[in-house]
Amino acid sequence: MIELISSAHAQTAGTQGAQDGGMFTFIMFMGFALFLYFMIIRPQRKQQKETQSMLAALEVGDEIITTGGILGRVSKIKDKYLILKISESVEIMLDKTWVHSVLPKGTLKEIQKD
Repeated sequence: MIELISSAHAQTAGTQGAQDGGMFTFIMFMGFALFLYFMIIRPQRKQQKETQSMLAALEVGDEIITTGGILGRVSKIKDKYLILKISESVEIMLDKTWVHSVLPKGTLKEIQKD
């Protein structure tokens, strides 16, 4: 009889430990998910919003640099594309998503002086 009681006690103790481990695993998973959100997802969304607002504010005459390193002045803007004037006789059409940043006015003249 004592053997049955001790084996039953051992079985309940084993399941209690498994439940505690499951809760610890769940808490660790939630902590990891929060870490990913605040360190990766949230900053990336903020950067995407800033990029979208920069592209929406583009105007004819703005001086830009593309992700490929091409400097130029916007001469026309269409829905998803823009015409970039990179010299007196050369204009290229590119997708708006290739715009890396808008340069301050007069940057192209400063660079051409050198």
